[in-house]
Amino acid sequence: MKRIAILYGGRSGEHEVSLVSAASIVRNIDLSRFEPILIGASKEGEWYLQDTKAVSRARELDAPLSIEKARRVFAAPGRGLVVETPKGVEALPCDLVFPVLHGTFGEDGTVQGLLEVADLPYVGAPVLGSALGMDKEKAKELWLRAGLPVVPFLAVRQDALRDIVSLGRKVASLFGWPCFVKPSCAGSSVGASKVAGSEGLESALRAALEWDEKALVEPFVEAREIECAVLGNDAPVAFAPGEVAPTHEFYDYDAKYVDPNGARLEVPANITSAQAERVRSVAVAAFKACELSGMARVDFFIDKRRGEVLLNEVNTIPGFTHISMYPRMCEAGGVSYPELITRLADLALEKHVMRSKLNFMK
Repeated sequence: MKRIAILYGGRSGEHEVSLVSAASIVRNIDLSRFEPILIGASKEGEWYLQDTKAVSRARELDAPLSIEKARRVFAAPGRGLVVETPKGVEALPCDLVFPVLHGTFGEDGTVQGLLEVADLPYVGAPVLGSALGMDKEKAKELWLRAGLPVVPFLAVRQDALRDIVSLGRKVASLFGWPCFVKPSCAGSSVGASKVAGSEGLESALRAALEWDEKALVEPFVEAREIECAVLGNDAPVAFAPGEVAPTHEFYDYDAKYVDPNGARLEVPANITSAQAERVRSVAVAAFKACELSGMARVDFFIDKRRGEVLLNEVNTIPGFTHISMYPRMCEAGGVSYPELITRLADLALEKHVMRSKLNFMK
């Protein structure tokens, strides 16, 4: 039996979402294959080992996990995980880590780097892939070089606010109105807004730049929102895509996580077979271009007028709640939620074994 540390919470605007995702994983993990260890990361970034009874409580109750700030856990270089004791620290035996940390300081390569230094296998994309997946501008630049279709974009930093009038003219010339403004490195649509005209551009940019040093401005595309689950390492597989039909103006944070009627989720998506195949092939190509492994949810737009498939972004630690699209798309493709967790763990161990064969010293 493998001991798997489920790491959740974190310093992120998506902290609460992580608590729900992690609880769903605990409720669905195969206890005949794995012994879960719960590690809650506070909003301040400290890791805490949770009581062993927290697993049984999570499996009995349909509620998010909580974080009890008791014994702190640390990732020690070359030593794996250690936990505080009255006499100092002691080893916390663990075969692999499942980071369920959405957004910054979890999905962006920072925790992945820490786990690499600690010599611990972990679920999901490596350092580079995680960082690229988080940075929408850099991911799109790679996809363009790979010849993949992306939504046009303009990257904007804080200094652009000094001449908002000129920026407004540039946006109008490139895209027209309305447009979307969002942080380049953030998830769950935090800091994102739809801008009807030049008068709303400055406030939208300031809201986005509260979440990241860089914002993206993109044209409004009257489109259907399509998502595709990808699973694997060197030979990734894409599942039949699903569709998100938001009841809000767009698929914002509230529609995703607050309003239970914020969106209708359809798996599989009601699109043509040619469109579905195009989505799946582009999803795998996008996955490979960003050096991803394990899992990713690749998000698309299908232009309602032209039927064109456009890449939007990639999520390297997608939501794992009971309504989240990633596990639902995998399940529709014949991989149950418990089997998905098992496969992700196996992929993490496979990746670690391959990496351990590399030479890092003379």
